[in-house]
Amino acid sequence: MDMLDRATGCLLGLAVGDALGFPLEGLGRRQIQSRFGRPSGYRFLGATGYVSDDTEQAVMAAEAALEAGLVPEEAARRFARKLVGWFWTLPPGVGLATVRACLKWSVGLGGGVASAGNGSAMRAAPLGLVPGSGGELVAAISRVTHTDPRAVDGARVMAAAAGLLVRGGSAGLDELLEATSPLDPRLEEALRGAWQLATSGAPARQAAERLGVSGYVLHSVPFAFWALWRRPHSFIEGLQSVVFQGGDADSNGAMAGALLGAWKGRDSIPSDLVEALEPAYGAGRLGLLARGLVEGSLPPGYRPPGFAAARRRELAVKLGVGLHALRRLLPWPLPAADPGAEP
Repeated sequence: MDMLDRATGCLLGLAVGDALGFPLEGLGRRQIQSRFGRPSGYRFLGATGYVSDDTEQAVMAAEAALEAGLVPEEAARRFARKLVGWFWTLPPGVGLATVRACLKWSVGLGGGVASAGNGSAMRAAPLGLVPGSGGELVAAISRVTHTDPRAVDGARVMAAAAGLLVRGGSAGLDELLEATSPLDPRLEEALRGAWQLATSGAPARQAAERLGVSGYVLHSVPFAFWALWRRPHSFIEGLQSVVFQGGDADSNGAMAGALLGAWKGRDSIPSDLVEALEPAYGAGRLGLLARGLVEGSLPPGYRPPGFAAARRRELAVKLGVGLHALRRLLPWPLPAADPGAEP
């Protein structure tokens, strides 16, 4: 398995995890079980895997870094411009810290906010795929929205782990801490807790209860690493153990999917889930972006969706979010659940 295969797995894993978790965001584990069972496919707009702002921001951050020649300050400026333009299309599900930061950038008061949410960590894994990219690049892009040291270091560990994995490393606790030292002590303590739970064989329910599944970076980043460190038999089994615990399921799924995909490679991700991803964030675009990250520059054939296509996608997602929210209020279970034991 070569570096490009693992890098492609990282980006596709992020998108698949995001799309699987998107319809489950904000639900509890028991609500997911009663309404969905153990779904093996997407449950948002039919069978199509629509992604949320997690994947959108990850792609924007990666594009900005490559367009800026990996210069941290320029990458941050380019990312801020992309982010503000995207923000004013009014995408659903954007975190409060990102909303506040975008409003500041919009009125010329640029800079992130002191938030320890996972908004910068969820988009950081692709930044670690670039050979020679350092923590300064990740930190600069993180601070566009999140300036709290816990959030910045959460982004750094996600990028560092992805970089270690695509180069054949294990991204185990000691290797990760060495690569990211010095680390905020609160995050380091939470990661040590995730390592202990993973290596002791703790089940998903116990890990979720101990680590937390919210959008707090000290909950979601360690939970994503728990999914990696328990070394699941398959990509999908590892991913389901995270998203079926609910909470911030799309961000948790995106981060866990990125790590698992970088570890196991592109072919570990079920082909039906990859093929069902929405075209704007499917294998074609993400595969080219992965190549660009590995090579350090955007490939000539890389093209984001055009204006009209992007607007159609936005309309479809907003409509889907509204319909799905209404459907979640219905008193009966949703169909097409797959049988299986609780992870």
